[in-house]
Amino acid sequence: MTLRILVTGGAGYIGSHMVKELAKCGYYPVTIDNLSEGHRDAVIAGEFFEGDLRNPHDLASVFNAYRVDAVMHFAANCYVGESVADPRKYYINNVIGTLNLLHAMLDAGVSRLVFSSSCATYGAPLQEMIDESHPQRPVNPYGETKLMVEHMLRDYAQAYGLRSVALRYFNAAGCDPDGILGERHDPETHLIPLVLREAKRVMAGGDPAATGLRVFGDDFDTPDGTCIRDYIHVSDLCSAHVAALRRLMAGAAVGAEAYNLGIGQGFSNKEVIEVCRKVTGVPFEYQMAGRRSGDPSRLVGDASKAREVLGWVPDYTDMEAIIATAWRMVGGHSSN
Repeated sequence: MTLRILVTGGAGYIGSHMVKELAKCGYYPVTIDNLSEGHRDAVIAGEFFEGDLRNPHDLASVFNAYRVDAVMHFAANCYVGESVADPRKYYINNVIGTLNLLHAMLDAGVSRLVFSSSCATYGAPLQEMIDESHPQRPVNPYGETKLMVEHMLRDYAQAYGLRSVALRYFNAAGCDPDGILGERHDPETHLIPLVLREAKRVMAGGDPAATGLRVFGDDFDTPDGTCIRDYIHVSDLCSAHVAALRRLMAGAAVGAEAYNLGIGQGFSNKEVIEVCRKVTGVPFEYQMAGRRSGDPSRLVGDASKAREVLGWVPDYTDMEAIIATAWRMVGGHSSN
């Protein structure tokens, strides 16, 4: 019997890649998305239900319409700077929306959840490599909302038997290696797609000096003064979710579990830009700007627990390879 997996936010960047991967692995995905940031044409498998997690009626409708075996939860706002400027939006969407989802799951008798969490729950790092035992002290409302959900999952595991796996992403990057799906945020705030858009502009004849590309902060406590992040390819995120789902379906998960997802290597903003120049072959430029509120200097993850327990191994551990998949989309080498 084919397992049916509800994917919240399945029309977004990571969610749409997940829908594709679920279908590839023999599952039947059902997407719920309000399309505020997602794209209907990005959902290329299973069924689609337009709905909003902030509306309990929408959730009741989708659970009544489909027999769901498990849930993968991606629906959330995820911009650090915006969360500082508008925390209300984040607490309503990320926390209340998730609470509504958990209640709908309980009402429908669905007890397995894979949750898209974040390394933002850790806050400022206290050590070179962050593992799951690192204190969780978020420095922005986005991280706070993800941590609140992790607390809910622990409480619901104890009280109601809800089994969950929270996957704490470091920086998602890259695009579908098949060239079908890409990263289409509006507005775009992620470094790699912004850099590649600038490369495409210059490649098309734009004046490099007229750049609107900005790098936020060159006064961080890092070797070159710019933020250091651990980048993980979106396809590797998806394979980790499948591994977590299999653990849940096998009954091996105990209560509310949590795992880091990253490659264990950090790249500064300036290093990422240099790799993008190498991959694209375009001599684009950029401007330095002041740091954004809520940005830690360095976030690099130790994902050894995911490797050991989930049996997960990332395929993309080279920054050039990660960026090449994104350039294939942004650089105009795909029709999508």
